[in-house]
Amino acid sequence: MIVRIWRGWTRTADASAYEDYLLRTGFPGYTATPGNLGVRFTRRDDGDRTEFLLISFWESWEAIEAFAGAQPSRAVFYPDDDAYLVDRERTVSHYEVFASA
Repeated sequence: MIVRIWRGWTRTADASAYEDYLLRTGFPGYTATPGNLGVRFTRRDDGDRTEFLLISFWESWEAIEAFAGAQPSRAVFYPDDDAYLVDRERTVSHYEVFASA
């Protein structure tokens, strides 16, 4: 299994709207991709910004490429992300799972 991690930040005032947007766009985009083994969308307020941490689990690199394209280290963005995000990681981190419970 491979874990894929991405972070982005909104204004705290926009966090709930971005959460709703992610549930309409990103969440189904991840979960509808064959080979996706699950996702965790998290958030935490930090002053006037809210950090979103998206963690997804994949069965193979091929599954990740089916989701992210030919350059799987690039983050996937959706059409209205610019309206919400004040900062974002343009790349993602991948980790191979060697133990899990």
